[in-house]
Amino acid sequence: MASSLRHFAGPGTIPAAATASGTTCLLRRHTPNFCTFAALRPIRPSPAAAAKPRASPPSVEERKRQPSAAAPLRVGIVGFGNFGQFIAGGVQRQGHAVLAASRSDYSDYCAQHGIRFFKSVDALCEEQPDVLLICSSILSTESVVRAIPFHKLRPDTIVADVLSVKQFPRNLLLEILPPGFGIICTHPMFGPESGKHGWGKLPFVYDKVRVAEGGQAAKCGQFLSIFEQEGCRMVEMSCAEHDWYAAGSQFITHTIGRVLSQLNLKSTPINTKGYESLLQLTNNTVSDSFDLYYGLFMYNINATEQAIYMMTSKAQTSCQFFKQLDNLERAFQKVRQMLYDRLHNLIRKQIMERAPT
Repeated sequence: MASSLRHFAGPGTIPAAATASGTTCLLRRHTPNFCTFAALRPIRPSPAAAAKPRASPPSVEERKRQPSAAAPLRVGIVGFGNFGQFIAGGVQRQGHAVLAASRSDYSDYCAQHGIRFFKSVDALCEEQPDVLLICSSILSTESVVRAIPFHKLRPDTIVADVLSVKQFPRNLLLEILPPGFGIICTHPMFGPESGKHGWGKLPFVYDKVRVAEGGQAAKCGQFLSIFEQEGCRMVEMSCAEHDWYAAGSQFITHTIGRVLSQLNLKSTPINTKGYESLLQLTNNTVSDSFDLYYGLFMYNINATEQAIYMMTSKAQTSCQFFKQLDNLERAFQKVRQMLYDRLHNLIRKQIMERAPT
């Protein structure tokens, strides 16, 4: 409840110190701040400071132990399919290095884009990236995570995911990862199709599940800044809140898109804006695999009706997923009935008007 209420805290809250004394506020408002002119005076270092020898740069081993917050990140991506390649582009645009591993061979693609490709996750982990990003499908995530050799990574490594469901990977990572590893659950609410013209203003949801202070927090900030600098609308939200909202919005979007795809809609010379939107929705939806659509249902606890209502036996459940399908079917029937009623009234009126008195 506390995490939900924090989103409703408005910017109008007045600090107590600001209301303690109106006179103080007036003085602060009208009294010039002479410190602002300090930058106009030339600042010369003292002789002692000038004579002080400069510290030698840290060695390679020291940089490995304590990586600088300003140094580019080395982001390892596990699962380098269409979406993994899409995310890698943004990582590289922000000046960070990408290391990739996948079941399929993407060595040619990586060679063309300046990415180091590894034939196995073990080989990637031996390079000890700063961030390990899981870009596998929802259905294969558990087997992928359990196969990662975490003992080959540094104990402060950050592990993140980009799944469309969030409580499932959160619980999985908390269960499997060693205690010192950082965990960030993220969901870029866009993909290669919807984000092909840039990521500006597109929502990026994230939850810093477990991040230690110090160097790990700095690396976390660097990683999130990749999406912020790309122009994303950053939304910090708990995994539970994300899944609650996504159970309805993602379901209806993917369902309508897949229904429209069955109609084989074609572009025409006289497309309206509304029809263009339907075509775009269809293209965005069918570009994702059916496994994603199925995973949204199976791996989101809120895809069941807010909780699972047990029926006459434990095997029977009333699922929000199927309930919404029923609601969608009833909605179609209602619209069809409205059309039939209007048509019936029109025909009846024409018959009555033409009939002799």
